[in-house]
Amino acid sequence: MVETELKFQIPAVRQAAVRRAVGSARARTLAMRAFYVDTPDRRLAAAGLALRLRLEGRRWVQTVKGRGDGMFSRLEHEVAVARPAAGQPPVIDPALHDGTAAGDALRAALEDGGDSLRILFETDVRRTQRVVRSGKSMIELALDVGTLRAGNAQAPICELEFELLRGDLVDATALAARWVDRFDLWLDIRSKAQRGDQLARGAAAGPVVAASVSGVLPAQSPDAALRGIVADCLRHLLPNAAEVGAGCAQIEHLHQLRVAMRRLRSGLRVFGAWSPAVEPGWQSTLAAVFNELGAARDRDMLAESLLPALRAVGAPLADLPAPAAIDRPGDAIRSRAWNRLLLELVAFANGGAGPAGETAPRHRSSPLARDRATLADQVTPLLKRMRRRLEKDAKQFVLLDAAARHQARKRLKRLRYAIEFVAPLFPPKATSRYLVVVRKAQDAIGLLHDVTVADVLFRELVSRDPRAWFAIGWLAARRVELLPAAADALAALAAEPPCWRRR
Repeated sequence: MVETELKFQIPAVRQAAVRRAVGSARARTLAMRAFYVDTPDRRLAAAGLALRLRLEGRRWVQTVKGRGDGMFSRLEHEVAVARPAAGQPPVIDPALHDGTAAGDALRAALEDGGDSLRILFETDVRRTQRVVRSGKSMIELALDVGTLRAGNAQAPICELEFELLRGDLVDATALAARWVDRFDLWLDIRSKAQRGDQLARGAAAGPVVAASVSGVLPAQSPDAALRGIVADCLRHLLPNAAEVGAGCAQIEHLHQLRVAMRRLRSGLRVFGAWSPAVEPGWQSTLAAVFNELGAARDRDMLAESLLPALRAVGAPLADLPAPAAIDRPGDAIRSRAWNRLLLELVAFANGGAGPAGETAPRHRSSPLARDRATLADQVTPLLKRMRRRLEKDAKQFVLLDAAARHQARKRLKRLRYAIEFVAPLFPPKATSRYLVVVRKAQDAIGLLHDVTVADVLFRELVSRDPRAWFAIGWLAARRVELLPAAADALAALAAEPPCWRRR
């Protein structure tokens, strides 16, 4: 079977209110203790699997969970097991899942290592749950409060799950949106198994997730294609956002989160007319949060690249003051507006229309889809228009001011992401060659942009510390070196035959 659920973390100041809201007269409370097992080399975690034994009241259940859609749905198979001797957990038996999709994945991951399974971490929670109706669907609310343990390490658990028992995920997003508004919940797709494995390894954060684009299908309607693009972006965005929201993100998590947001904004801007369900307000919320994350990302970029170069040449001031906001990125990801937006995008990707709470038939077609033209025929004019604007930028790039160059950089990124989304519509080799040229131009202009950002930050320091003038002078010289290279890379793109001409 497939388990589909939305999971949220609860701010400390809201936990008591959430407990009261879930714990109605119809709710039931159950003490649960679970033991998660894996091999010493963590084969199951590497395969995206979780195998556990859980004591639910007086009943023992063995469960395996596997990869699903990368967001909210996972393969699951559970079976009740006999009660063991007093004080002892049952013996784990992978064979109990044979003949199921999750069990087949478990067998493949373990191969000959099934006898090396051991308990790596455990959870001890008190679950309060009740079933509610949302739209035409039945959804279980499950509030888990307790502790995650791995050896001597432990972490608190306080999360609310919306599990879809019957119906449509869009109805679950509508219900969750109302709870977000009431209690400032924030969406966290990390499972207990992922958090437990991280705790057992002593890792500061979970893995960084990079973009993996499936691309549109030639036979899709424009509306269905856009929904697929949004789903691709969410698979990239949500895991990295969870790490940022939890306050344990590394530099690369924040970078990949901003890349995912930029891809999402590009997809909606270029192809947004393909669906009547796209909300204009999505772009403004995306832009606001993207900009909030930008200051932190700029500082990370400087710390990784330009500041070490400044130190190497003996700059008297090669550091920036500590940021005023202690956890600005995490605050943005935990905000009500951001989480409301995520739920609307999840609903859209799953066939919803407009804000969470309004639904429509899956893959509802826009007027464009009723044309006899293929999807590629509808994509090509959009790409041509973007390319013509970049050709104009290429002719005058060295004469543009910093703001205009930044706009050219954003247009270049939109072209790249748009082509990646629709790559299956064009010849693979031609598309790959063209994207190589696009990325080279993007990298060259990106280096120039980094110098511009650094210049602004050091100029803000001059009035307080004149030593910043050294960095400003060094950055000016660096800009003189990078400008011709960026102009040449953009000119090379303008001269490269585009992939859509080679169909």
